[in-house]
Amino acid sequence: MKTKHYFLILAALSTFFIAARPGFMADDLIGTWQYRISDVPPEYEAGTMVFEQKDNKMVGYVESGAKNEMKNLMADQGKVTFTTENEHGEFKYSFMQKGDTLTGSIGSQYGDFPIRAVRNAK
Repeated sequence: MKTKHYFLILAALSTFFIAARPGFMADDLIGTWQYRISDVPPEYEAGTMVFEQKDNKMVGYVESGAKNEMKNLMADQGKVTFTTENEHGEFKYSFMQKGDTLTGSIGSQYGDFPIRAVRNAK
């Protein structure tokens, strides 16, 4: 009988720890990603995003000519959001990740535009 109780306690604790574990690990995002934005002038449609782990924190930047730091970077359960700023204003990125692909939109004072990024080979 005691064995049955231990098994139930172990199962309950395992469930708790699995549920408490973040659904999205930083390693899933780390790397260099090539992006393409739809419906924008050609000089703005392509660039690179880099996600890195520094001091136990996820950081990154977007580069398309200039290098713009990602601010308010959040990654949880496959959803990735952040903002960047440059001389043209603030840009809000929102993605869903499926494997090596990020799909979403970028919002700005000029409107919202579809964006897709693919991770470079490791």
